[in-house]
Amino acid sequence: MKFLAKSRIGTLLVVVAASTALFAQNSGPDKHQNHASVLDAGQIVALSVAALERSWQARDHYIYMERDEDRRLDSLGQVKSENVDVTKMILVNGARFEQLMEHNGQPPSAAEQRKSDADLEKLKHETPEEQTARLRKDQENRSFLCDVLEAFDFQLIGEEVVGGRRAYVLHATPHPGYRAHGKFGKMFSKVEGKLWVDMQDFGWIKVDGEVTQPFSMGLFVARVQRGSHIILEQTCVGDAVWVPKRLEVRASARILFLKSLNMDRILTYSDYRPAGDGPYSVSR
Repeated sequence: MKFLAKSRIGTLLVVVAASTALFAQNSGPDKHQNHASVLDAGQIVALSVAALERSWQARDHYIYMERDEDRRLDSLGQVKSENVDVTKMILVNGARFEQLMEHNGQPPSAAEQRKSDADLEKLKHETPEEQTARLRKDQENRSFLCDVLEAFDFQLIGEEVVGGRRAYVLHATPHPGYRAHGKFGKMFSKVEGKLWVDMQDFGWIKVDGEVTQPFSMGLFVARVQRGSHIILEQTCVGDAVWVPKRLEVRASARILFLKSLNMDRILTYSDYRPAGDGPYSVSR
């Protein structure tokens, strides 16, 4: 029931991307056997960063299903509460819209449905000024890509087979002396990650990221604590377009420097389809 810019874990997704910053480039299936002898870590990253924007743009034309499992944990790691939402991610006038389908196994309540319908109508009839603001915010959320090569040092540590595909394995650590740019730049020096990149088309297969120093999260007046962990798995939907398949966030945070919060959040994505003119692509 929210626009993409208000994604429930949007900031953490940026942390994942910032700590690894690799995506897909289609270089042809007949070249991958020579990559190891031709490309070093810096070249792999440079190619991938250049291709990330193209893959994101392609994903903007897909619809899909999202299952969000949100668990709150006690100090011993036991589940205190759990909420599960299933949403249909549709496109409305080119903007992504989250349409709630189930909450804890039940259809949306009458109040939730009314709010969803109202949000949908608002997006259908957004003014040019509202559209400009939305597009500007989307661009800001992607602007960190320009700084990735400066913010991190990448080391090629080997090769592995993941999901039947040969992959580069790289490790990313913050670059000493990096001066942050933009609203996400301050996170760059506080995360590091290990990633697996497809050797055929540079697809982002898997990411394992960890917070190494606490940092504040936007408007939530919370500090994400050291040791918070993020694992992202992706799949290729064709034409070197790589999309999320599973995202797990195991995090601890301190709210207003007083209350501790431990969470385990698992998002799974399925049923990716080009929007085209189908029933889930809505226009005015």
